[in-house]
Amino acid sequence: MPKRAAKARPLGLVTTNPGKVREFRAALRGVSIDLHHVRRPYHELQADTLEEVASFGLQDMAGEVEGDFFLEDSGLFVSGLRGFPGVYSAWAFKSVGVDGILRLLKGAEDRRATFASVVALSWRGETHLFRGECHGRIASGAHGHGGFGFDPIFVPVGERRTFAEMSLEEKLSHSHRGRAAQKLRAFLEHDAGGAPLRA
Repeated sequence: MPKRAAKARPLGLVTTNPGKVREFRAALRGVSIDLHHVRRPYHELQADTLEEVASFGLQDMAGEVEGDFFLEDSGLFVSGLRGFPGVYSAWAFKSVGVDGILRLLKGAEDRRATFASVVALSWRGETHLFRGECHGRIASGAHGHGGFGFDPIFVPVGERRTFAEMSLEEKLSHSHRGRAAQKLRAFLEHDAGGAPLRA
């Protein structure tokens, strides 16, 4: 007698960014969860690390969101700008945008940069953190129309294209968020009993 498929467990994603929802839906496709978008902002702590920001955001949402949920905080750390914008990337994007970062780097030889992502998950009342990183460089100009945020100026190592010039699947295979999402996926599949859905 065939086994009955396990019921998909509800899992909320707290964000006001529809781009993040698209990426996590794609990265977690096939896992036995029912991912739903919790469209609300959370307080972003002014801290030194993404882990602190994401953990505080998770605590801020505890009691506000029913059941299991997660959020993600990411940052662009530019070597030639001493790590700026880093944990202030959301603020920097709203304030100076892509063009502002390019202006700050005008004439700079060191264009190395790292994109980092931290997923903070509240699962069965416990907190779990998953980090992903992608090394690359800042392009000389903005290219592409995909993605969001600083994607049009970030070129990952081994590529000539920016994240904004890649398909969603290509970006996820390289990106900081894709790598953090893969760790989240492994947790949901194996450690948390969220076995993959069978066709």
